[in-house]
Formats: sequence, C-alpha cells, structure tokens
Amino acid sequence: MDQIDFDHFMKIDIRCGTVVDASDFPEARKPAIKLAIEFGPEIGKKKSSAQITDHYSPEELIGRKVMAVVNFPPRQIGPFMSEVLVLGFPDEGAAIVLAKPDGDVPDGARLA
Repeated sequence: MDQIDFDHFMKIDIRCGTVVDASDFPEARKPAIKLAIEFGPEIGKKKSSAQITDHYSPEELIGRKVMAVVNFPPRQIGPFMSEVLVLGFPDEGAAIVLAKPDGDVPDGARLA
C-alpha cells in the first residue's frame, strides 16, 4: 500500500452529519439508497447515493449520524448527483456497514 504524508491526509475533509431524508434508488445499477445529509451551517445539506441496502432501510436511516468525505467533486449516479461520499466498512460478506462517531458530535464536525 502506498504511504501518504499527514499533509495529504489533511486535504481529505471528513465531516459528521445527520441523515434528514432517505429513499430507495431503483434507477441505480446496484441496489442503493439516496440520502440527504445535514452537515450544519458551514456546509449545509448534501446528497449522496450509498450502496448500503444489505444492512439498512431508508426509514431506519433518518436521524442517524454518518461520516462522509465532503470535498470530492460531485459524481453523477444515473439520474442523481451524489455530492458527498458516505463512509463505511465491508463486513465479512462485503456488505457495507456505515462508519459513525462513538458519541454525540455536532453536524459539520471535522474528523481530527
């Protein structure tokens, strides 16, 4: 694996946000959920498409804290523009489990 220095890592802007809306995304090639995530006054609300249907339904995601990279360029996913990359880890079967802070942090808090 290539190593990076700390300055490169600091260029990645990872923030905490709260899912305020979630819906099925039937137009996606792989099963996915469309998310609207509130990142606080500095960043605001951003959209994301996440392939997380193995462990989550749209209804249970509302109000959940998530972590996302907020400074990647937007990416067109079918008819949907995904603005942030929600972070997660693959379980033993390669299904994604969302990363979240272990405690209450405000929307927009940056990973330090």
